[in-house]
Amino acid sequence: MTMAFEHYIRYGAGQLRCGYTTGTCAALAAKAAAEWMLSGVCPTEASLVTPAGIEVTVPVEDPHRSGDSFSCAVRKDGGDDPDVTDGMLIYASVCAASEADVLIEGGTGIGRVTKPGLDRPVGEAAINTVPRRMIRENVLEICRKHGLQGGIRVIISAPDGERIAKQSFNEKLGIEGGISILGTSGIVRPMSEKALVDVMEAEARQAALSSKRLILVPGNYGMHYLGKLGLDTAKIPQILYSGYFGEALDIVGACRFEEVLVVSHAGKLVKTAGGIMNTHQKNADCRMELFCAHAAVCGADTKTCRELMQAATTDACIGILDAVSLREPVIGSLMQSIDRYMRERIRGAYRFGAVMFSNIYGILGMTPGTEELLEKWRSG
Repeated sequence: MTMAFEHYIRYGAGQLRCGYTTGTCAALAAKAAAEWMLSGVCPTEASLVTPAGIEVTVPVEDPHRSGDSFSCAVRKDGGDDPDVTDGMLIYASVCAASEADVLIEGGTGIGRVTKPGLDRPVGEAAINTVPRRMIRENVLEICRKHGLQGGIRVIISAPDGERIAKQSFNEKLGIEGGISILGTSGIVRPMSEKALVDVMEAEARQAALSSKRLILVPGNYGMHYLGKLGLDTAKIPQILYSGYFGEALDIVGACRFEEVLVVSHAGKLVKTAGGIMNTHQKNADCRMELFCAHAAVCGADTKTCRELMQAATTDACIGILDAVSLREPVIGSLMQSIDRYMRERIRGAYRFGAVMFSNIYGILGMTPGTEELLEKWRSG
């Protein structure tokens, strides 16, 4: 019998066990179902290598066949910080398709996108881009193994998805009828506050031994975006702070760094414009309210403000502002506010800059002095 997923991150003197995402579950289930359909033998377990480079091997559960359709399930494992989807079964049903490709659809319990600005277009199943790629690549691996020339249709479902989704923020984001199939790395890192703060502190102390400069990013989006800033990141340590922004700023000051750059997606950083230093959605989600307030100050009419309040994402907010030529003043106002709250928290302990970006629109804005800091770092 396959053991529980064994991958850990350290915190202080202890460890926390990681888990794997709903996207990884969907890809594993699809891979197992495709193997059953093409070989005639249902596998007892499935394996894949996640985008993070970590291998996941899991038991295959509840296999069943209906006519020409083969279905397998994989149970979500949230590790030591389970979310509402922990323990639920994610199913993949596969059958032959006339198109020579892997067609991916959402079935029972998978939400549908109802608002623009999300990872998928309005009307599509909420199966994000990276999970779709994982499903496709792993199913194609099985097709090549068995010499299949035709295509395969994959339907991802979660029978308990609609009930579980009511405990999430999906409806507010514009995803209705079920859960989302998510994940950029394929791996769930435990989100315990104490654990992450301990990790940050240990990493900062170690980094301070060799550098007086530091980059802070909340997660994978920020880390991936660093390469677009023209910095030699091999020489500048980076620390992930998740949503614990205030704690990260405090730790950096205690470790006596001299220059710090924050690189964050707008969805996280914009909350700091309201003085929010713990940006986890469960604690605060005032993104649209902040965009609306700053837009009103910059002259937006009632119609624009109402659209901003009803937007699903910060990217959608940018589109609304572009339509009325207000992006530049509103982003400038937000960055000024972010700068003010960061200064209040840091109290002159070090020089800092902050870059706010969007995966769609690129760099949106910087706090005052950030461009000068970047130029200094680029020149060595």
